[in-house]
Amino acid sequence: MKKTENRPLTDTVRAIQWTNNHLKLLDQRLLPGQVVYQELHTVEEVTQAISEMVVRGAPAIGVTAAYGVVLAATNAFQEHPDNWKTIAREKLKLLGAARPTAVNLQWAIERMAKVLDECGSDPEKQLLNEAVSIHDEDIEANRRMGEIGSEYLRDAAAVLTHCNTGSLATGGFGTALGVIRTAYSKQATLSVFVSETRPWMQGSRLTAWELLQDKIPVTIVADSACGYLMQSGKISWVIVGADRIAANGDVANKIGTYTHAVNARHHGIGFMVVAPTSTFDLNTKSGKDIIIEERSEHELLEYSGVKMAAKGAHAYNPIFDITPAELVSIIVTEKGAIEAPTEDKIRQLLH
Repeated sequence: MKKTENRPLTDTVRAIQWTNNHLKLLDQRLLPGQVVYQELHTVEEVTQAISEMVVRGAPAIGVTAAYGVVLAATNAFQEHPDNWKTIAREKLKLLGAARPTAVNLQWAIERMAKVLDECGSDPEKQLLNEAVSIHDEDIEANRRMGEIGSEYLRDAAAVLTHCNTGSLATGGFGTALGVIRTAYSKQATLSVFVSETRPWMQGSRLTAWELLQDKIPVTIVADSACGYLMQSGKISWVIVGADRIAANGDVANKIGTYTHAVNARHHGIGFMVVAPTSTFDLNTKSGKDIIIEERSEHELLEYSGVKMAAKGAHAYNPIFDITPAELVSIIVTEKGAIEAPTEDKIRQLLH
């Protein structure tokens, strides 16, 4: 890998912030046109923000949920001091149902619930300490994954990434985008291509915006042009994140990931999945057992309230798909990399 002198490892965006006893979330629905932070004071507001895509990305949802537990317990303690734990636990059930596919949501809630059970008279302090730990651990894990994954890109001329897996989708730095960010800081010439990622356009709206904030050049590609881009020989790796990884290595991620994986395999291109160990769900045997969230057809039929499709047409709108493990070249985690992932290799790494 050819080195670039004095190229900083930049990471300026923080979409999740705790300040003055409440949560602030960068409203990702408004990017790139507007940079607006929502201020959330209740777990109901946090649940709604997760459900309505104010915040998205599996690790970011987990971090946000952790702070949501803080609000649930604190408000319950203030309003119902005699039975606040019972009320708070009921609130957590609603929070856990906000998005069904991303395993990090339930993982964070369960971790916070254990602290809640042990809380005494000051739930905010104890729970906030745990939420901040989850947040900090996520950023540190992302930086480790960046270093591990970037080693595989030593000879890469260009990479393609799908959806958004950067600071907007995590506590900070990013998973797949963290690998790209790290590789770019070390490599003299690395071209970054980003697929649009319809219908929410997380690639063109969010990933491109985030990279440009850190002065990393980016080229946007129509989703339908990615196969041709691979055929052209310009791409060395496809690098994506994950919302859930089953025990056998099947990967649930943003819709379109499976298509990129098939194309990558056909063209002899490496396919890298970057995700923290909290994204693994060993209780789910394979991708066939993962619930795939479907959202409103209006997300496909309209754009910013403007009807784009023929009147009377209907739409099928799954927002995740399953990439079989046999199409994955490598899974990068903060504990190390798993090449040609299998259930045995995954369990060995995690335990």
